Amino acid sequence: MTRKGPLAINFEALWQEGMKDWHGHMPERMLNDQLEEQFWAQSVARKNMGQTDPYATRIFQELQKSIEPQHSVLEIGPGWGNYTFPLADRVNKLTCVDSSQSMLQYLQQCMPHQEHVSYVHAKWERLENDEIEPHDIVLGVNCFYRMYEIKAALAHMNRLATKRAIIGMTTGPIQPHYERLYEKYGYTIKFPRRDYIEFLNLLYEMDIYADCQIIPLERVYAYESYEQLVTTQSKKILNTDIQQAHIEESLQPFIEEKDGRYYYRHDFHAALVSWQPK
Repeated sequence: MTRKGPLAINFEALWQEGMKDWHGHMPERMLNDQLEEQFWAQSVARKNMGQTDPYATRIFQELQKSIEPQHSVLEIGPGWGNYTFPLADRVNKLTCVDSSQSMLQYLQQCMPHQEHVSYVHAKWERLENDEIEPHDIVLGVNCFYRMYEIKAALAHMNRLATKRAIIGMTTGPIQPHYERLYEKYGYTIKFPRRDYIEFLNLLYEMDIYADCQIIPLERVYAYESYEQLVTTQSKKILNTDIQQAHIEESLQPFIEEKDGRYYYRHDFHAALVSWQPK
């Protein structure tokens, strides 16, 4: 059932609008499958075999509370394996679905002897009803950014999960110096255009009442030089007329120099949106 009524909001349309850039255009990577594949092929080439993001460990600590060893798990958009590797060690059956052939090949190279792990090259939101069998748990973390038909993606999760469907998404706050640049100096900043709250609203529109858990996280960015730090931490400024002094003043409270390197610590969060399938 889809909710209707005078106060009904088309949350899928809002999601799709949020996919556009700050000039109102759909980024080419959102539309061009070949360009997206090139991005992931280049990304994985820079990775050490089996390398994952440190903050993912904390997220998996919470994820695994819903996942028993006897469960079959279907992971959407595994990427370079932040959750795939610990899942493969925990459960007896794991299916990975990804639109990137490069990423699936990488995972297979990292886990050549894990026969209980299978791989499906497909766009999740375009799956046919009989393409994949149901699994106990269906989950995806930070993998929905390119899915235009988002309600179809959520419907597939609901249909294929027999015990629990779980969405994970890292969320704000944005790096704090950007808030300072916006509030004190009036710069236009690329604040996030979509967030976990979109999933709660979309699911509510589908008559699904989901749970939501917020997990505090921390990330430390390391830079070889001060110039590298300033350049990297200026990328979310949309203005062309930028004063270097403003950036440096805004960054100063959050920087630590140690042994010739520069460190920037950022507190943020992850949201786990989950529900018992209908």
